[in-house]
Amino acid sequence: MGIKNSKAYRDFIILKTWESGIELKGSEVKSIREGNANLNDSFARVENNQVLLYNMHISPYAQASYLNEDPIRIRRLLLHKEQIRKIADSVLQRGFVLIPLRLYFNARGFVKIELALGKGKRFFDKRRDIKRRQEERDLRRVIRRKRG
Repeated sequence: MGIKNSKAYRDFIILKTWESGIELKGSEVKSIREGNANLNDSFARVENNQVLLYNMHISPYAQASYLNEDPIRIRRLLLHKEQIRKIADSVLQRGFVLIPLRLYFNARGFVKIELALGKGKRFFDKRRDIKRRQEERDLRRVIRRKRG
């Protein structure tokens, strides 16, 4: 199970990825376990030697009552200092952004987030990808007809 950022691969060219922990409250973890989170339109920034995640929506957990947090609060990502330094150096280059790709539970039960360094696609890049996918789909269709 995992929550994916559906817009990430459509809008960005992914260059490098990192696995990161995320600082959450107990009710947020329970809500994520139920699948009530959304990564669309979220992004990360390096500020004061920390990586912060913005615009990730985690719906309030129904049984937590008054212990619920703000659904769109800024959340800190847990990375080593050396990783943060490398990420900060990469983001300083023109046109690169940090995008969360997916949110999942690892084997030990901890919530992890896959963070990617991406560069925004231009309109013609998106059109090229759509054309390539259509050609692959047509090719699979022809192969399937010849076999059957």
